[in-house]
Amino acid sequence: MGRYNKLLVAMDGSEASKNALHQAFKLAFDEKKWITVTAINPPYQGDLDLVGVRNIEELLKGKGEKILEEAKQIATEERASIKTRLEVGEPYEKIIEIAEEERCELIVMGRRGITGFERALMGSVTAKVIGCFKGRTLIVPAGTSVGWKKIIVASDGSKHSEAAVREAINYAKSYGGSLNIINVVYTNDEIYATAPSLVEGMVKKAKEHLESLKALAQSDNVDVELFVREGEPYQAITGLAKELEADTIVIGSRGKTAMKRILIGSVTSRVIGLTPCPVLVVNK
Repeated sequence: MGRYNKLLVAMDGSEASKNALHQAFKLAFDEKKWITVTAINPPYQGDLDLVGVRNIEELLKGKGEKILEEAKQIATEERASIKTRLEVGEPYEKIIEIAEEERCELIVMGRRGITGFERALMGSVTAKVIGCFKGRTLIVPAGTSVGWKKIIVASDGSKHSEAAVREAINYAKSYGGSLNIINVVYTNDEIYATAPSLVEGMVKKAKEHLESLKALAQSDNVDVELFVREGEPYQAITGLAKELEADTIVIGSRGKTAMKRILIGSVTSRVIGLTPCPVLVVNK
């Protein structure tokens, strides 16, 4: 695929979403790239008999227009051009609708912070976009920068992680980065105590799997390091990100059928909520 040509940035007026736009320009620094910025006004849910319909519509529209004006100012500072769209509706549905309509290759969204994020993720716009968008979503924590010098991708051998590995290889190759592939063998004290040989077998299998992925990456001339870790997957992945001072984590998502698991504490949601760097989620 190469570098991303069509990006959609969803803004809500927060500093995190403004930062997401700044970071999107880094991925689309060529004038031929296309960035659409959208602000979504949710439909008014109050009692229309108590307010003037025109007044509430104008109020909501004004908020969205202000967000997009700020986006235009950022684009001017970055010496870039953007297309803006102000929509009304369920935010996650509209974001996906725009991305599909304009055939965007990547949705970029900000993340407001770490504390309490997993609780905030429950039912949030971000979680719903990740769960329902068949494509790529980049989540950028507030105050962080997107990069590609050190990329981590998590693989467990599933078809979802295979898609993430392919995307990570493309990302590394396209932007000139190196790849660190991690396979986490889930273990706990009970497993160690009752079946240590089982753990050894799983570790051996994980190493063999990673070697096959290494060959795949090297065939595209991408530098690769392999890591097998034991324990809770999300802790191992976020721990490696801190250890390596990673620029980006790439991880797969199971899509619509597993949306409830995404919302209530899956590996994907915990990595997004706890990692110190941007996370590129691949949902194929």
